Amino acid sequence: MSKEVSSPFAVSHSEKSGDGVSKSLLMIDPTTVDLEPEPIPKEWVLSGAPTARGKVLARSKDWTCSVVVWECTAGTFRWHYRQDETIVVISGEATQLKEDGTERRFCQGEVGFFPAGTTCTWRVDHHIRKVAVLRETLWTPVGMALKVWKKVLRMAGLTGKSSL
Repeated sequence: MSKEVSSPFAVSHSEKSGDGVSKSLLMIDPTTVDLEPEPIPKEWVLSGAPTARGKVLARSKDWTCSVVVWECTAGTFRWHYRQDETIVVISGEATQLKEDGTERRFCQGEVGFFPAGTTCTWRVDHHIRKVAVLRETLWTPVGMALKVWKKVLRMAGLTGKSSL
């Protein structure tokens, strides 16, 4: 798994809100983050020798969400998404090879969403760097209960006072 960021380009700002809850902010240039090796499992590689590197920039207090910078060199591989993943391509490009033989290219500035449980085949011709937001999925009844609980707290004026 990626390690927390320790870049000289990271700006972290922390302050207390009116209710005493700490609010942190991370601003960073994802093109300058030093990344660490994150090998793609050998059984996922279909051709070439793709080299992947990444780093966790931030993680939510409950560890259900994280922001990651990730990059990969040329190769073709299958990727199995264990968490919901939203990406923004920062540089380079990659092509998603679909089951029906069609292709979808992702290049700089484009956004994609891949639900947990999805498997995709990717071809990277040269290089890609992306920022990804990874989110653990919740069992639907738990997720709905959490939404109802938060709405009740808002309606009661207790937002920010719950540890949820």
